[in-house]
Amino acid sequence: MHRLTLSLAIHNHQPVGNFDHVVAEATDRAYAPMIGALERHPRIRLALHYSGSLLDWFKVHRPDLLQRIRALVTGGQVEMLTGGYYEPILSIIPDADKRGQIAKLTRAVAEEFGSDAEGLWLAERVWEPHLARPLGEAGVRYTIVDDTHFRAVGLEGAHLLGYYITEEEGVPLAIFPSLKRLRYLIPWASLEDVLGYLRTLAEDAHADGRGSPLDLALMGDDGEKFGMWPGTYAHCWERGWMDRLFEAIEAASWVDAVPPGEYLRSHEPAGTIYLPTATYDEMSEWALPAEAAARLAHLKHELEKSQWADAIPYMRGGFWRHFLVKYSEVNTLHHLALRASKKVASMAAGPDKTEALGALWAGEANCAYWHGVFGGIYLPHIRGAAFGNLIAAEALADAASHPGAYASASAADLDGDGRTDVRLATEILALTVDPGRGGAMVEWDYRPARRHLGNVLTRRREGYHADLLKAVAEGTVRGAEGQELESIHTAAVRVRQPGLERVLVYDRFRRVSLRMHLMPAGTTLEQVSRDEQQDLGGFAAAGYRWDLRETPGQAVLELHRRAPVEDGQVFAERAIEVSAGVHGLRHVLRLGWRGGDPVNAMIAEEWGLGLFGAPEDVWAEAAGRRVSLHEPNALPPCDQVTAGEGHSGLSLSFTLSAPASLWTFPLFTISNSESGYERNFQGAVLLLCRPFQVGPGGTAEHTTECAIALHRAS
Repeated sequence: MHRLTLSLAIHNHQPVGNFDHVVAEATDRAYAPMIGALERHPRIRLALHYSGSLLDWFKVHRPDLLQRIRALVTGGQVEMLTGGYYEPILSIIPDADKRGQIAKLTRAVAEEFGSDAEGLWLAERVWEPHLARPLGEAGVRYTIVDDTHFRAVGLEGAHLLGYYITEEEGVPLAIFPSLKRLRYLIPWASLEDVLGYLRTLAEDAHADGRGSPLDLALMGDDGEKFGMWPGTYAHCWERGWMDRLFEAIEAASWVDAVPPGEYLRSHEPAGTIYLPTATYDEMSEWALPAEAAARLAHLKHELEKSQWADAIPYMRGGFWRHFLVKYSEVNTLHHLALRASKKVASMAAGPDKTEALGALWAGEANCAYWHGVFGGIYLPHIRGAAFGNLIAAEALADAASHPGAYASASAADLDGDGRTDVRLATEILALTVDPGRGGAMVEWDYRPARRHLGNVLTRRREGYHADLLKAVAEGTVRGAEGQELESIHTAAVRVRQPGLERVLVYDRFRRVSLRMHLMPAGTTLEQVSRDEQQDLGGFAAAGYRWDLRETPGQAVLELHRRAPVEDGQVFAERAIEVSAGVHGLRHVLRLGWRGGDPVNAMIAEEWGLGLFGAPEDVWAEAAGRRVSLHEPNALPPCDQVTAGEGHSGLSLSFTLSAPASLWTFPLFTISNSESGYERNFQGAVLLLCRPFQVGPGGTAEHTTECAIALHRAS
């Protein structure tokens, strides 16, 4: 049996914008215990990665932990990894941002730990072949991806032990495969199973005509699984599984625990390789559409029991970038980042540009750009932090090029879908309107508060919803309390609240603001809240003709649409107006009827409100009543409506030219997480409803003025 080298690379990160108490819990239950275990076992040498956002938190809240990590680095026990400072998906951000983020974390590692980081932790192991060049040019010598990437080109068995060299335009980069089997064994399996698997790898190690054998087994994985995932704190630390593992490795004369960079410096590569676009298995399934993800999971399950099990490694899921298609909100975020990056790059050097770069890079943090077992885009505070940072970056860049008050209008494809979008901007507001999809406002940035006021989430079908419904039907749903040890990859269906299956509602249209619905008279709040209403004439989602009008201090988008409705025709003329110095916007709607008989219909002006908080903390007020946005509500006609968020002091006041009934309903989604299925409040929909009852040739005109205020607590 050949001597085996075991390399462990532990990645530690918390999302930008996460709650302090969550980061503190992760520190106390996972990060600090791991450092304590390494201090108790000095012969265990490995690599550690901490994202810049987590290091920033440590500096303020746990400087003692930084000192302990530095001692391990100084003693040669720990090798530090670099990466993008705020843990972006490197493949989708501009090369200048790649270089800047890597350089920032590399400097931070050198300053904090006295270490020159040569290896890079690749966020979510999202690999695209072009990355070799910018990583190599940034001074990175190696990175780590899953063995899934290597299996996709036919490697298996002993050929997954060691590392390989790839290149792009002649710039080389070493790539280590992380073994999925080890990732699933540690820390859930018995020590006997872990050591047995390592012994099998040692027996498989061979030279294969090379100067040095293939004898490296590497596992790279999240540090949170050692204490934060269900049952792992008691298992890893209270019952001592990690100490026993480290003791077993120290006692095994045939295993050496060595960081990957040290192995790289002392061993030849196993060969040259070119890997396809890939990420880890689970992520590639999550990136698929819901139905396709469910079919792929079912097919793999069936193949595991068949004679074709060996074919599973060649089955691939989706492409990571499909998250930009799967979630239109992610695409909006992504293109805001690209737009802000170009603007910030053009700024003159100085403190404002430095601040803008920091906000831009924080807004590129990956956590809000996808969704799987972890919340991601489903977590409003993470989504809001990403939007907030990017809004701040763009505002700083715009202020540098437009000093003082201004109003501007521009048209371009702002989301990469081949259609023209319109951008209305002032020093206070920035709006993106999609004329081709209902003339809806998909982005509503209020710069003084760094808020996307329309930061709601569309209710979508997810692949795991089928698992929830099946478990409910079979009576196998479990509660989330008192969880025993489980891997998130094999966990049972657990729920954090009962009756979640009754909350599953799916939207036909993306939830946005300023979508205009023309509906039959008698349409109910229940129908609209479940998106089951009949939308007449395509006014809610179809395309509008448009014109831009720009005057000193004001920018206006005019929208026009005509469509057949019943035995006549309805025409709509709309205007969205912003003005310099004004904390708000104006929406004008003029609707006309061309038909032989009077029309009897209903108009509803939709506003998606990204207001968040406890039920009593987010509210709407009209006709002398205040109601919670967490509940559906119908209030009588009025000409003044206010919605607000108590903890921030943010309020939106709608002044109406003619009374309208107020309907509100919450947007609840059901998502899966490491702790079970849960209900998430994703903001609310506010509908201003008016009858459209006119005779032949008749018209109706309504104006809504929205004023935004921020009443900061003293």
